Amino acid sequence: MFRTAYFSIPFYGTLTAAAIFSAASAHATYPPLNHHALPLPKTKNTRDNTEQILVKGLSRSSALIRPAGQTIYSSDRHDFANQTGQSVADMVVTIPGVSFTQGNGPRDTVVSVRGSGDRQSYGLKNLQILEDGFPMTQSDGTARADLIDPHAYQGVDVFEGPASTLYGNYAINGAINFRTRKGADIHGLELGSDFGSFGMFNNYATLGFGNRHYDLMIFGSDVRGNGFIANSRYNTSTENVRLRANLTSSDRLILKFINNVTDAFLPARLSLNQYRTNPYQQGCANASSAAAGCASVNLLVNGRYGAKVAMSPEAAGLGRFDRRTVAGLRWEHDFNSHTTWRNQFTYDQRHIDQPTSPSAYVGPYNSYNVSSDITSHTQLAGRALETFAGVSFDYLDFGSQTYNIMPLGGATRGAMSSESYGHQWNLGARFQEDWHFAPDWHIIAGLGGTYSDIGATETLYGYSATLNTQHVITANRFYFNLAPEGALIYTPSKDWTLHTRVGTAYGTPSSSNLFITPQGEYGNNTQLKSQTSVGIDLGADWHPSSTISIQATGFYEFYKNELVSQSAGVNTVGFYTFNAPASEHRGVVLGAEWKPLPKILPGGRVKLSYTYDNQIYTRYTEVLSNSTLSRSFSRKGHYIPGVIPNFLNARFLYDQPDGPLEGLGGYAEVTWRSSYWLDNASRLKAPGYALLNLEVHYDPPARFGWAHRLHWYFEVQNVANQTYIAGATNISDKLQSDGRQAGAATLMNSTGSIYAGSPRAYFGGVRIRF
Repeated sequence: MFRTAYFSIPFYGTLTAAAIFSAASAHATYPPLNHHALPLPKTKNTRDNTEQILVKGLSRSSALIRPAGQTIYSSDRHDFANQTGQSVADMVVTIPGVSFTQGNGPRDTVVSVRGSGDRQSYGLKNLQILEDGFPMTQSDGTARADLIDPHAYQGVDVFEGPASTLYGNYAINGAINFRTRKGADIHGLELGSDFGSFGMFNNYATLGFGNRHYDLMIFGSDVRGNGFIANSRYNTSTENVRLRANLTSSDRLILKFINNVTDAFLPARLSLNQYRTNPYQQGCANASSAAAGCASVNLLVNGRYGAKVAMSPEAAGLGRFDRRTVAGLRWEHDFNSHTTWRNQFTYDQRHIDQPTSPSAYVGPYNSYNVSSDITSHTQLAGRALETFAGVSFDYLDFGSQTYNIMPLGGATRGAMSSESYGHQWNLGARFQEDWHFAPDWHIIAGLGGTYSDIGATETLYGYSATLNTQHVITANRFYFNLAPEGALIYTPSKDWTLHTRVGTAYGTPSSSNLFITPQGEYGNNTQLKSQTSVGIDLGADWHPSSTISIQATGFYEFYKNELVSQSAGVNTVGFYTFNAPASEHRGVVLGAEWKPLPKILPGGRVKLSYTYDNQIYTRYTEVLSNSTLSRSFSRKGHYIPGVIPNFLNARFLYDQPDGPLEGLGGYAEVTWRSSYWLDNASRLKAPGYALLNLEVHYDPPARFGWAHRLHWYFEVQNVANQTYIAGATNISDKLQSDGRQAGAATLMNSTGSIYAGSPRAYFGGVRIRF
């Protein structure tokens, strides 16, 4: 249920009004007061220094979608609705503390919170992902961004820092909750099309209705394009449904359904030398006569053993042809006006068909999640006390096979090279107290724990002219982890909020980590331990005037047995994962919004987000080997590879608030990333870059009648046509024959790392409401 209140107040008082509303209600507003997000932009002036705002309070909302004490930043629809919206990157680019790189496929964006996924090649790792409160991370810690079409969403909330107290396993760097649009806000049918460079075309439709008894949103889209790199054409379809039904005044059902089909061809990741020579892989279709800088894969001629032949990814037919289906149901029951009980079940199937290297990976991953929690608002010593407690159980069963790819085109499968069967389950409990023990203070304390079981069997098949072999590796691992936390928030005035937090987190290895050796081959890696972390946050929100809002958070996190992955090359079966015994992450997250000329240009704003992320090994010795010897090298004090130390986004926005050009707006955006290391020895760097993007849009005002229902936009991305690296995975260091580590000149030829970013591109779109 929602409560709605209207205010017409001076702009500098909006936060104070929100606080009064929250204190007067038995239930916290959404977003909550500790939600460290920039205030919404002014829409239309009623007087020079006033505005009318709408505050919505989500009654009895769970701590999982508004975690008290957590450092939280958000992006709402006004930040990303007026642009192409090709992937989740468009939703999170303005959020402090969040960065992103290109994964394996057009929408497989690797989203990082404080560097959580910078060391990965795909998906959203070291995070727990939710959508409308339903889990989108499977039991092995895997979540992917393919199913996210930004057109379906109202916003996204990022909960930064160690978060296993509430979110359990894999919330090592936090959690993210995506919020789909409400049917009542849509109130009809919207049809839209985006189109632009490289054959991109996205048709989408959104249907929504709602009242106090129900709320229904149905979304569907189909996007396709040729891509800007050879062998990167794609076609992705997505359906997303959310239904809320109020059965009684105290009972609600929420139904969630998502289905995504990804049909994408994939280029091979490049070495740095290949990238510099031929970043977009032009002239590479035929490996025997390919241009300089082309990537290729070595395929077994008979699909079993013996001679290999080099083929281009296009000729081999490399790609990802996957389906993801999620269905969830939640029952919420109010015992009284102060206590709510939630029971939830989610089924999540990820079915993969991925000929992404000389091997093809095939198989279903079926995940089941059931949870129950209770939220109670009472008083302690005459002060408000919120108690949250919950239990959860999730289970994943999988059966996957890998096949050698034959050089016949179309990713033709040869003999089976391995098969893996197993399960992983996590049983967890969590508890949190949020006590407002004084008018300007509240303290948060919590404890969570998870017992995890991983059982899997890997069978490896070997072939020769005279003998076929089988080798079985079994993993039976059990983990138990605890995560306490504590936070303190002080609000001395309407202009200041000070917050500090000590959080802890943990993440077990996944089954796929346990069977790939440092050489990038199938084998025994079952000794991996859980990674754990303890993090300290210290921050402040400052609103010195109605035109300036600033948030800053410093963090220092101590890791034990951090899980780090690296590539052994494009012609290997996968990424090797190891434990670094001790490491530290420290940095600063900054967000600011400023209206520099509120009277002369009332629609002008400057929005800034910046992240500094310094991650180093404090205890880790790496063993490198060649054909004749092995040597050990201390990595103490070395930077953790793959982590982008500086990430900056600055937007200069203008929206005309009134007059004949009301509804016309646009922005100029600069995104900058500094260079970062690609290997543990800090020998080779991926170069940094800066991009300029421009956008203009038009939303006709209501007085224009039917034209008010039409929206259009146009944007230019990478205006200066920079050649840059969109994604680079870590590479393995090498030991030379003389026992010394290889230098940059050698590592620049290590394949399996780099995807180039898009050259200059033009996009436009229209949307009409009925």
